[in-house]
Amino acid sequence: MTSFAQFDAFVRAREREYIDELKVLIRQPTVSAQGIGIPETARIVLDRTKKRGGIAAEALTVDGGPPTIVGETGRGDRTLLIYNHYDVQPPDPLDEWDTPPFEPTERRGYLFGRGVSDNKGNLLARLQAIEAYRATIGELPLRIRVLYEGEEESGSAHLAAFVARHGERLRADGCVWEAGYKDAAGRATISCGLKGIAYVDLQVRGAKKDAHSSLATIVPNPAWRLVWALATLKNAADEITIDGFMDLVRPPTAAERAVLEDLAFDEQGMLRIHGITRFVRDLHGYELKKKHFLEPTCTICGIVSGYTGAGSKTVLPAVASAKIDFRLVPDLTPDKVVSLLRAHLDRRGFDDVEVVPGHGESPSRWPIDSVAATAAVAACRSAYGSAPVVYPLLAGSGPMAQVCDTLNIPVAGFGSGNAASANHAPNENIAISDYVDHIRAFGRFLHAFSGRVLD
Repeated sequence: MTSFAQFDAFVRAREREYIDELKVLIRQPTVSAQGIGIPETARIVLDRTKKRGGIAAEALTVDGGPPTIVGETGRGDRTLLIYNHYDVQPPDPLDEWDTPPFEPTERRGYLFGRGVSDNKGNLLARLQAIEAYRATIGELPLRIRVLYEGEEESGSAHLAAFVARHGERLRADGCVWEAGYKDAAGRATISCGLKGIAYVDLQVRGAKKDAHSSLATIVPNPAWRLVWALATLKNAADEITIDGFMDLVRPPTAAERAVLEDLAFDEQGMLRIHGITRFVRDLHGYELKKKHFLEPTCTICGIVSGYTGAGSKTVLPAVASAKIDFRLVPDLTPDKVVSLLRAHLDRRGFDDVEVVPGHGESPSRWPIDSVAATAAVAACRSAYGSAPVVYPLLAGSGPMAQVCDTLNIPVAGFGSGNAASANHAPNENIAISDYVDHIRAFGRFLHAFSGRVLD
């Protein structure tokens, strides 16, 4: 067994250095949806990958896409793939940030800034862990391969082509994914998959231009058409009613049901964080966990039509649109969802509602006893002194299937976030102590994944 006391001391002595380095990365805006700062951030990340990780890395592009960083280091019987992304979500709405999103700010032991949790923090912490491992434990007992992309937050449009062209450089015995956090009760969590996503725009057009609202007696209102169409997608019990949609949801296995029964889920903490008094359908216990982790969603993300400014304007709008996302579980795919949605609307006479597909990702789910998941459990138990909570998958989405399903690499994800990290929202944050602890846990993960025994 290897003691990690020296490793921990090395990491803790460099806390300020590590946090300052993270601040440099946060200060660089990297909004892929708006084409902001991608090449500049790629250069910073490539430099840190070489210096902190000692990784022979390079930035490659495919079909005009953003720089994707790949590299390799270490030697051993097992190979680990580390996936992260260096782009971030747009910071809007800016007026809801307490401090500027790209000016990292420390308050009450937390670090605030866009990308600090999702996903620049985890990316850098893992490189710092590799460096600390070499400095205190010795040479890496495994081969590490990295994959850092620059458009995850805008749909990973070039990732599938990149994997098809460079897949041999990514093959591994296990993958540690980008995401991870402590739950509302402060317990480390490990996830073994992601939900997929299908994003669509619904658009309805009425008259050729906005009209006086007195004409609503005889001129069709696209806003009402859209509302009526949307009302057919879910019922008052929050059940998705799209024809054939739920028929494609793979039922949980006996093993998955057992995992959910035993899964620790802090219901009161989640209610408190989100400022609500009850969950959908007033669910709790097993049924709540089953819905959250193993069932799909149909979410209206935004609706726009007519006049929404200050005061009044009596207008009959010419156009109405809604943005919808579906979080997908096996065996739903984006193509199947778009096809089912189109057919559902047509059967009900809503052939005038245009369905415009956006980005999509298939779901990805992996065994909770894979070598990656087992190593993550051992690492978190050693670093935190308590057993982590293992989720069958995260409720969020990402391009896991494009990488890991394509290359048949089992996955585990854990990281430095917390249940209130506000990913994709104003005041995104991590606890500085959680950041340090993720470095400590990741060093142990490398050791355990290679087959070594932890103290």
